[in-house]
Formats: sequence, C-alpha cells, structure tokens
Amino acid sequence: MLIFWDQRLVFLATPKAGSTAIAMALESLATTSIQRPATMKHTDIATFHRHVSPWLTAQAGESFTTVALMRDPVEWLRSWYRFRLRDDLDDPEHLMEGVSFARFAEEYATAGGPQSLGIGDQSSFLQHDGHAVDRIFRYENIDIFVEFLEDRLDCAVELPRANVPPAVDVDLLPEQEQKLRRAMQADLDLYATLN
Repeated sequence: MLIFWDQRLVFLATPKAGSTAIAMALESLATTSIQRPATMKHTDIATFHRHVSPWLTAQAGESFTTVALMRDPVEWLRSWYRFRLRDDLDDPEHLMEGVSFARFAEEYATAGGPQSLGIGDQSSFLQHDGHAVDRIFRYENIDIFVEFLEDRLDCAVELPRANVPPAVDVDLLPEQEQKLRRAMQADLDLYATLN
C-alpha cells in the first residue's frame, strides 16, 4: 500500500497485479509505503475502510481516493501458479512439485478452493460490503494507469520489470477453462466493467 498525502491518493496493492513494480517506481514519492508484512502490503478495501481510511480522513480533514489494478482473472491465477512454483525454493511448506496448472486451476475452482490455496479472489479484494476501490485499472492496460499516476503525481513514471515468475506450461483444455471461469464469475463480472 502506498499513501500519497498531498495528492490524497492511496494505491492498494492487489496481489499478483504489478504491485511490486509500482512500489519500486513510486515508493520514494509516497508519503507512506507499507511493503511488509505481505498482509499489510496487500491491504484490501474492507480493511482499508475499517482501519486506515477513518484515520487518514480524521488527520487530513477529507477522504482519500483509492486506486488499484486488476488482472484478467485467468491470467491472474496463472501468475499465482508461476509464483508458487518459484516460491518453493524459499518455502517448502507448499510444495508444487508435480502439480500442473490444470490441477492447480481445478483446486481453485472447487468450493473453498481460493481460501484453501490462500489466494482468495480479486473481486473480494477490490469491493466488499458496499465499499469499493474508487478507480480500478486493468493491469493489461497499465499504460492508462501510468498516465493517471503521472497526472495525479505530476511526474514521469517508469515501471521496472519486477517479480517476474518463470515461464511454464499454463494451458488448459477448453472444458477446464470453462469450469475455472464459472468459479471466477464474480472476478470476470467486475473485470468486464473496467476500461
């Protein structure tokens, strides 16, 4: 999470949607940068409205605009899979050896799968109980987000490539992808509303 005090702007870091590159590019410009632990770096909209927003509003005398990125839902899950494969080197608690993307997607698509995998979903991160991020940008159209930031922060923004996962096979058979898409319907519905 990045807080830009003078601009009354907060960037909420959606997991697996470019948050590391955004933090690397903008951390020095932010008034406050929360990068660790991961649960605080990736503060969702519900937690922001419950804990952070009231304090910011009380201190500033006005509310802050929240912004975030959202990735195409299937591509987002592919990114999580690649990340988990790479992350095994550092954390043997969730070994992925021998787990195909098809199996990973199948587990995600089961009831309770997003929670059992510990990755949740983007729509719950970005909107909850009547609260929603003010401006959500498509990760796939990150140039539009960069233009927004440049206008709002009044500076040039250049994003580095960061946290790039390994290239692996992440193909699904059509019926597997259809099942996954049904399980990700809330994310797909939200994503379809974005420009």
